[in-house]
Amino acid sequence: MKGNSRHGAWAAGLLGVLAAPAAIAATPVIDGRIDPTEWAGARHVTDFRTTEPRTGEPGRLATEAWVLPTEDGLAVAFRNVQPADVPRMRERSARDQTTPTDRVAVTVDYQGAGRTALAFTLTLGGGVIDGTVVNENQYSTDWNGNWQNAIGEDGEAWIAEYLLPWHLAPLATEADGKRTIGIVLSRVIGSTGERVSWPAVHLSETRFVSQMGRLEVPAFSQSLFAVTPYGVALTDLNDDGTEFRAGVDLFWKPSGRFQLSATLNPDFGQVESDQLVVNFSAVETFFSDRRPFFTENQSLFDVPFGIANSRLLYTRRVGGNADDGEGIAEVHAAVKLNGSVGPMQYGLFAATEDDASGRDFIAARTVAEFGEHDIGAMLTRVDRPFLDRDAETLAIDHRWQRGDQIGIASTLVGSSISDGGARSDDFGVQTRIDQRLGERYRQQLYFLHMGDELDLNDFGYLDRNDLDYLRYEFGDRRTGFADDSKYASVDHRYAASTRHNTDGMGLYDALAWYRYAQLKDGGSEYSEMTLLSPANDDRILRGNGVARLPARLITYYQRDRPRKGDWALGANISTRNDGLDGIGSSGVSVAVYPTWYLNDAFNVSPQLAYEYLPDWVIWQGANLLGTYRSQQLNFNTNLNWIISPRSELRVKLETIALEARAKQGYRVGEDRRPRESDDAIADFSLRNLGFQVRYRYELAPLSDLYVVYSRGGFGFDEFRRPVFGLLGDAFSLRDNQQLLVKLSYRFG
Repeated sequence: MKGNSRHGAWAAGLLGVLAAPAAIAATPVIDGRIDPTEWAGARHVTDFRTTEPRTGEPGRLATEAWVLPTEDGLAVAFRNVQPADVPRMRERSARDQTTPTDRVAVTVDYQGAGRTALAFTLTLGGGVIDGTVVNENQYSTDWNGNWQNAIGEDGEAWIAEYLLPWHLAPLATEADGKRTIGIVLSRVIGSTGERVSWPAVHLSETRFVSQMGRLEVPAFSQSLFAVTPYGVALTDLNDDGTEFRAGVDLFWKPSGRFQLSATLNPDFGQVESDQLVVNFSAVETFFSDRRPFFTENQSLFDVPFGIANSRLLYTRRVGGNADDGEGIAEVHAAVKLNGSVGPMQYGLFAATEDDASGRDFIAARTVAEFGEHDIGAMLTRVDRPFLDRDAETLAIDHRWQRGDQIGIASTLVGSSISDGGARSDDFGVQTRIDQRLGERYRQQLYFLHMGDELDLNDFGYLDRNDLDYLRYEFGDRRTGFADDSKYASVDHRYAASTRHNTDGMGLYDALAWYRYAQLKDGGSEYSEMTLLSPANDDRILRGNGVARLPARLITYYQRDRPRKGDWALGANISTRNDGLDGIGSSGVSVAVYPTWYLNDAFNVSPQLAYEYLPDWVIWQGANLLGTYRSQQLNFNTNLNWIISPRSELRVKLETIALEARAKQGYRVGEDRRPRESDDAIADFSLRNLGFQVRYRYELAPLSDLYVVYSRGGFGFDEFRRPVFGLLGDAFSLRDNQQLLVKLSYRFG
């Protein structure tokens, strides 16, 4: 094995290169034992460097890996030396459950284009975590794949073996019978949090995927045809009614450069529940999508645009609230294909909903690589006949990457909406410039413009339009602390930003400081302080004017300590002011979330959070605002029991209790100043419950039996009740109560 970077020595760069083996190798047996005969001819990697803390020094404990391309997939093996004086963290975990265990990970860019990747993590306890990395460093566990793995141990080390089939994703273009893919290998010591990687890149860097190592492999072509029928029985325990549903998912990959997936009557039964949220703001709550069809091979459609959760394609729109207001829309069918021709990748996504209020969704995407430049385009269309509304968007994106030091990414978006015969057109544009200034410093400049009639929310998610936004950030990473210091690394980020609407009215300016520290005990600290200038809030009155709000100060501190014996512990405290009295009336929020381990297979994680706001402002209608003194109490619990390698029991409880005492009503005039009014503002209280017991048995890879009991409810009163009493009442809520049994089996 020979390692180097794009510009020379591997030790100075962040990119490694592995050449293809001279002959096609037989596939090793994935059994948690490294047989030298089976791994003969594999590329041997030993130069693992410390990336957490990001010192770039050789790892404290020896780590070896073997990488072997075979016809059946990419085989990888790790041998992780871990002597007796370093505790082995063997906690078992459910799929995609992140725990502070000893673990290894293989991240693969199957297309070798530096845009997206799949990440495969294997824990010493046998837990599996797989997900996607898009837009360089945005990681999500919403994707699951079918791949082989095994764990083994001896007195000196523990072993992890992988086999990652080629059919998991579209593959890179072949040349002379070979392909080049991206790869990163990493290992984490659970008791200390230390991470070593080859090459020495870390997911927290602004450019992770494009700096992955390069692996040259034979141009294997692996086909797959899989059919997954499912059946669901859903019993409403409140009404004693039972509903039966059935459907099927299909996946076809005839070659490495084309794949198609389709679904008929997809199952959107809740085997995963959304987090409870109390939202009185003008911004729609964002929820991630966990439905398998909408997460598998979706990365091509993840075009970056906007801030926070904004995006061009928000798949929760499909099968979301129906246009007639009568509950959730039923999805009849959906199809998705991905492929490549030469340097160009392409994709098509389409879905249709049932009934007269149903919608039709379509998205087409293409992107091509030209040396240092990537150029892409995406077109979306939504037909909403019940509302007599059609919505189209067109996005063109460009990325320029110069070496390892600087990258520029830009996106131009236009929307065209026909609503009841009236038409509106507008555009938005963004540019992000990232620059590394040596190993310690980096900076980023980001500009965003969105017109006041830009509308992406028929298929995408946009928390607001009518915005000009400019942000500068400077980062400073420190390592190499003294031996007696409790810190292993500290990252500081300093940011300044300004926001205006497109008429030039200043919304607010912000100064922010963020600090993330990794401790030598394996724990972490996170701190934040953000100062926001007095604001012109053009959204709080929902189109009835602009309200002038005082300056705000937000502080936050979080400390997480990893498992020591039977306990892990985390806590945070924050302050903020959300009302009209300014920084002097800041509220406080405190949360404590320990985890107790009965053993490596059973743990309970309760969380208790309390928030007090002496001055909280809520819109009452028209130009009327109300201020409140509020208390909120949350009690959440997660119980995880890994009964066997194939079965698990998870219990999830979430409760919210909130009481708010009305203080004063304010009318906002044309001068934007809120003034006290005689309008009556009512006290209120609410409680919310989400409770789920879920049993899962894995029949075969991607084939499961689920039995799920769920209960939930919401209560609202226009009078104030003590918050602790409300929390107790929340446990008795049962507005909905269901028992779901789901069986799915994948053939292929």
